[in-house]
Amino acid sequence: MTARTPDLVLSSAPFSRETATTPRIMLEVVAAALVVLGVACWTFGIGALLIVGAATAGAVVTEWLFSRSAVPSPLGDYSALLTGLLLGLTLPPEIPLWIAFLGGVSGIGLGKLIWGGLGQNLFNPALVGRAFLQAAFPTAITTWSNPVGPESFFRVPPGLFAAPLLRADIDAVSAATPLGLAKFEQQLTGYGDLIVGHTAGSLGETSAVVLLLCGLWLGLRRLFDWRLPVATCLAVAVCAGALHLLQPDVHPPPAFALLSGGALFAAVFMVTDPVTTPTTTRGAWIFGFGVGFLVVIIRQFGGLPEGVMYAILFMNALTPHINRFTQPRSFGA
Repeated sequence: MTARTPDLVLSSAPFSRETATTPRIMLEVVAAALVVLGVACWTFGIGALLIVGAATAGAVVTEWLFSRSAVPSPLGDYSALLTGLLLGLTLPPEIPLWIAFLGGVSGIGLGKLIWGGLGQNLFNPALVGRAFLQAAFPTAITTWSNPVGPESFFRVPPGLFAAPLLRADIDAVSAATPLGLAKFEQQLTGYGDLIVGHTAGSLGETSAVVLLLCGLWLGLRRLFDWRLPVATCLAVAVCAGALHLLQPDVHPPPAFALLSGGALFAAVFMVTDPVTTPTTTRGAWIFGFGVGFLVVIIRQFGGLPEGVMYAILFMNALTPHINRFTQPRSFGA
């Protein structure tokens, strides 16, 4: 005799389980970042892999040293791996490896651990690491080189192996980024080079088409709030377009503002950080518009040709206030 299935089943919450976990989300973003790293290696040679590896090693080693007694290990969520990978992709292609390693150490130490660990940090750890390097080593962090192409894939720049605090013999010719050429020489780089990535710049910011495809894939996977990158890109386009209409000979057009520099890389990988960005719908729009507006203002009126890092860190500081003032009204209030 079989037992009769009850007509009404009562149970306590939760009634469904979320399949998306922190390690899984991190690994999917890591996979997208690895695609960008592959393009960086194709563009700048195998030295790009060494630089990103050094930054990642600094982040992972620091996480492990200060969290050895933690159970479960924080390394299991892969956030340190992602931090080092993203930091490395924001660095120039011939920066010494020890500086990249130090950037990973400072990114995890100053950007994550001192705040209490994952989910409690106010600022994006990868950008904290880059900001530290920007302040400590301004020359190294702003020295660029032209793409080498696949024919020189295995050429390793000698500057990568410079001893700490010493200068290596450099045989490469420094180059200006598209933003530098536009700001200081009023020379615009062709859109074809910007789309493909055949320009000087940070390792992960050169190829616009690859960044757009990675962002589309991550968006379809629902790994971030789509409003954040859309608002950022929309604000960059609108602000740059307004300035271009006022002074077309001084300010570049909006398409150039979007495709050059780190705007797209930041929109895909930095602005979408769920910890350091607002959690409300209105807050996401405000955050994205704020980042895009500041990027254009710093680029056009600041002393540096790029302002993505400072724009995001500034808006990170405002995130708690944005969350507070954009909370939806409680039901019945």
